[in-house]
Amino acid sequence: MASTSTSAPVAHNAVPPSVSSARSSRVAPHSHIKGLGLTSEGLANVDGAGFTGQTNAREACGVIVDLIKSRKFSGRALLLVGAPGTGKTALALAISQELGSKVPFCPMVGSEVYSTEVKKTEVLAEAFRRAIGLRIKETKEVYEGEVTEMTPTESENPLSGYGKTISHVIVGLKTVKGTKQIRLDPSIYEAILKEKIVVGDVIYIEYNGGAVKRVGRSDAYASSYDLESETYVPLPKGDVHKRKELVQDVTLGDLDSANARPQGGQDIMSVMGSLVKSGRTEVTDKLRREVNKIVQRYVNEGVAEVVPGVVFIDEVHMLDIECFTYLNALLESPMAPTVIFATNRGNSLVRGTTDVVAPHGIPVDLLDRCMIVKTEGYTREQVGRVVNLRAIVEGLKLAPGVLDKLAAVGEKTSLRYALQLLTPASISATLAGRSQLEWEDLGEMSELFLDAKTSAQLIESAEGAQFL
Repeated sequence: MASTSTSAPVAHNAVPPSVSSARSSRVAPHSHIKGLGLTSEGLANVDGAGFTGQTNAREACGVIVDLIKSRKFSGRALLLVGAPGTGKTALALAISQELGSKVPFCPMVGSEVYSTEVKKTEVLAEAFRRAIGLRIKETKEVYEGEVTEMTPTESENPLSGYGKTISHVIVGLKTVKGTKQIRLDPSIYEAILKEKIVVGDVIYIEYNGGAVKRVGRSDAYASSYDLESETYVPLPKGDVHKRKELVQDVTLGDLDSANARPQGGQDIMSVMGSLVKSGRTEVTDKLRREVNKIVQRYVNEGVAEVVPGVVFIDEVHMLDIECFTYLNALLESPMAPTVIFATNRGNSLVRGTTDVVAPHGIPVDLLDRCMIVKTEGYTREQVGRVVNLRAIVEGLKLAPGVLDKLAAVGEKTSLRYALQLLTPASISATLAGRSQLEWEDLGEMSELFLDAKTSAQLIESAEGAQFL
């Protein structure tokens, strides 16, 4: 479509003028998804939490969320099927949003298993272990308070007659209830220096291990002006010496990795060896069983709580028959996370075989473990609502009538193509000095960038020719 603007043409490689000095946040493809958008009765709102359409799929995923929260979905998987661009990935992300930020969410693509460093089954096992959280609760004796004094005491170095060494350090800590001076070992003073702790910081020191943690800056100093931002915390309550419950969230994958890499010496050869060593270490089943025993002991003692997360495998048809067989075993594990698959294939050949054709490219025995949810295509009205929502998220203003025409383009081509035209068209509008997107901006971009269907038609029309 030819441009009808009477303004002077602008070179496409020109840099658009800066309209604001504020730092703009990155907008990802699913930044607008905040949840499934369901009512308290489990029914889907027309437009809720960034979602438009897919009413049945969202309500089905809401039931799955309830099953996961009640710990009644182990040993099964959720399979999202539908055409490309119908919201399968968005549904998986919405499920993770509904479960909360404390629940591990581990996304991956089926082709990630084909690595030259580790086995295919090892990649799947790592993903499953990273999706199982462990919330460790410990009650420790600590010294906590605002640092009011930090005085190192020096003494003669007993190893040589030259220089001095730190013999101990006196640290004053203050809480709402009182003040206390404590005498600390030189090794703890080194940890204090490493944490860059100064007078006015709120810290806690473990009574048994001597570990030092900086909590933040005391809010009594909040009125002063600093060059860099600080985290201000209130003055701790209670006594300086107290019992404190500490909560730490880790995953089984973190524990596996920590135990799989043996700690070398501090000499230069050990340091250099750790630098040139491969970045990925394969974890043995024996090590995982030992980690599981320790975790189970912590759970039985009430020290830790297992938090099953979500593994999301997109393009699951890219896995081969070996991976599918291994997934059956992983799903039967007593510590299995929730598994979500997504695919856009119909009947297709199972990868790694020559004669096994199965629905969605997944063997029937694994497919039988899945609860299947289908996504539907979008109507013109729904495409328009999604485009309008994305325009709001990206801070774009559409001229009257542009939304209806863009919805028609999305219905004819695809929703993704309509959304992808927005940002390039906004650059064209900015270069032309307009504050809103006109249809001529989008028409110019549709001439510069082809959609998938038009590109396929060009290839069909040029069939038999050596080049397009």
